[in-house]
Amino acid sequence: MIDFHSHLDLYQDSLKLLPMVSKRNIFTLVVTTSPRAWQVTSQRFSGYTNIKVALGLHPEIANKKANELKMLLADVAKVQFIGEIGLDGTPKNQEFFPLQKDIFLNVLAECEKQGGRIMSIHSRCAVNAVLDLLEEYPRSGTAILHWFSGTTNELQRAITMGCWFSVGPAMILGAKGRELIKLMPREKVLLETDGPFVTNGKLPIMPWETQGAISSLADIWSLNIDVVKAQLRNNLESLIS
Repeated sequence: MIDFHSHLDLYQDSLKLLPMVSKRNIFTLVVTTSPRAWQVTSQRFSGYTNIKVALGLHPEIANKKANELKMLLADVAKVQFIGEIGLDGTPKNQEFFPLQKDIFLNVLAECEKQGGRIMSIHSRCAVNAVLDLLEEYPRSGTAILHWFSGTTNELQRAITMGCWFSVGPAMILGAKGRELIKLMPREKVLLETDGPFVTNGKLPIMPWETQGAISSLADIWSLNIDVVKAQLRNNLESLIS
């Protein structure tokens, strides 16, 4: 399995889960919510070549973690993956939206300065604002829009700009999510769980529990499951090679 957007560090007993995640997944990207979280997690999760820890500062806690921005910018040179970063335009986060934009802009500028990074990006209720800033920094790297929930027009704009997309079981459950996935280029789709924030019944979804998403993608794309698995693996190899 592949999980390109997991908060593995936030699971209970995450250290005990590590060997199983490494064994059951081809690749797992652990996104972090703050630079300090990245520093701790990257040390604790070291030793697993197929589990990578991304450097992030989550937009929903921008006001609480803005004092860590300098730390984040200093660490960009040390990593291949950046995430979770981006913007959140939901009403509860409007007060700090300008701060979110300032942080996101600075991160993109530093990524561009360092030659580009692979970025897992949050864009809920803020797709066009995210794309506007990505256009300002076209050499910031490869943007993967995690759990895309914008309009079809916003999706087409993102596709035209060369964005990638990570989709998971929760997104595929909804009719809107399935319709958006139909429009996404198959060669730029990756799997994600967004666990432990996404649950499988009462329990957090595990990083290897993406089989249902693969079955749904096979249905959406009118392909057999083995072809879908091969497509997703090829996508991953194309991205990280």
